[in-house]
Amino acid sequence: MTREATKRRERRVVSSAPRQLRFAGVTNRYPPIALLSADEIDSIHHASLRLLAEIGMEVMHDESRALLKAAGAEVDEATQRVRFDPAMIEEKIRTVPSSFTLQARDPAKNLKVGDGSLIFAATGGPAFAHDIERGRRAGNYQDMCDYMKVVQSLNVIHQEGGCPCEPTDLPADSRHLDFYLAAIRLTDKNWQCWALGGYRVEDAIEMLSIALGQSREELRKNPATLTIVNSNSPLRLDIPMGEGLCAMARAGQPVAMTPFTLSGAMSPVTIAGALAQQNAEALALIALSQIVSAGAPVMYGGFTSNVDMRTGAPAFGTPEYAKAQLASGQLARRYNIPFRSSNVTASNCVDVQAAYESGMSLWSTIMGGVHLIEHAAGWLEGGLTASFEKLVLDAEMLQLMRSFLDPLTVNNDTLAFEAMQEVGPGGHFFGAQHTLARFDHAFYEPMLSDWRNFETWSEGGAKTGTERAHAIWKELLRTYEEPPLDPARLEALEGYVARRKEAIHRQS
Repeated sequence: MTREATKRRERRVVSSAPRQLRFAGVTNRYPPIALLSADEIDSIHHASLRLLAEIGMEVMHDESRALLKAAGAEVDEATQRVRFDPAMIEEKIRTVPSSFTLQARDPAKNLKVGDGSLIFAATGGPAFAHDIERGRRAGNYQDMCDYMKVVQSLNVIHQEGGCPCEPTDLPADSRHLDFYLAAIRLTDKNWQCWALGGYRVEDAIEMLSIALGQSREELRKNPATLTIVNSNSPLRLDIPMGEGLCAMARAGQPVAMTPFTLSGAMSPVTIAGALAQQNAEALALIALSQIVSAGAPVMYGGFTSNVDMRTGAPAFGTPEYAKAQLASGQLARRYNIPFRSSNVTASNCVDVQAAYESGMSLWSTIMGGVHLIEHAAGWLEGGLTASFEKLVLDAEMLQLMRSFLDPLTVNNDTLAFEAMQEVGPGGHFFGAQHTLARFDHAFYEPMLSDWRNFETWSEGGAKTGTERAHAIWKELLRTYEEPPLDPARLEALEGYVARRKEAIHRQS
């Protein structure tokens, strides 16, 4: 063994830091799986247009209804029902860009959306936080910050996902400001803002302008945040989501239009019917964004799953969910719009169910050609809980997926004829020069998995994967270092937050 190889091996042995891949963009080079034929995708498309033309959507937001009416939609103000001309829908969605870039505070962490790129975003929006030491609890500001610190420390995660858990210990009407400030300060990755009302979007744009030292027009040309807009399925756009959608489109910031179509509850019990409804709602929201601002970046969101028909509880990571995501990817490609999906599970704890349902979700979304996996790490309990241990479990799974997506190299060097010639029949390759030159980077090295034999594992405490995940996030939190931020910009941000809180609380 050479001296350099010995040093590399020693560095691996003595390091106590969790083993991670470096931060890097991910490209999916595999052709996406086509679950449905072109004719079947066209059938869903035309069923969606018929649904929008004959049944329509209830649009509760006054400005959105006015914009749609001016663009040629039929509006019944008494019922707030909007019926869409199919030709108008098809015309408007043509202006959606097929790809765009999201700025991060660290330019090395900017994100390409579309064109085969793949973004892993942490979970966002749960009401509860959980770890195996303290159990399940209402989300709070400290948990929110600790979670973001771990997200910053996990290299495989590209994007903060829209507030790890709701900080319920803060006033509801202004807590978005605390979240935005923490996201800017604690991570230099791209982060997602809230679309729950126009003023929350406006605050995000203003704070990004301060943090990045850019004007609103510069941010319009180079977007720096993303949000999720959910239609209130079936077939309804409520007021806060309408406000948020319009504000984001005007600001040139991308929106993932995501109907929440649970088959059997909020959409038909057949997956084909649920997909037709999902597609109709998504197309209506996408068209609205282009009416507000032609060329505004958007994503096609697929979230169709099913419910347990015995209890009515949402089910995730099911075969039906997997099929729906593969088909959703086909629909997004039909329109040449970037595709968003999710890593989901209905499990109430970090257990084997959480792992296999997330595995089902990840495989189907990735092989469906997804560009953004929302809730890629940390989602538990059907989205009600942000789990610290699940965050690490998912990070391991994402590292596995990222390594799987690396191309397999076949050339004279990797075919290793000389190595086989050196070893010959009946030998072994441990000491071959070909092996010694590559042993420390030849294979994927896990962050969470324990590959020791039973005896060694037992002597080391016989820790389960969940217990190891607990130790990893605690170590990442202990060693976290806050990314540098210009003091003048931080002071300006803190001043903005203080002024806005005073104004919001004065109005309430």
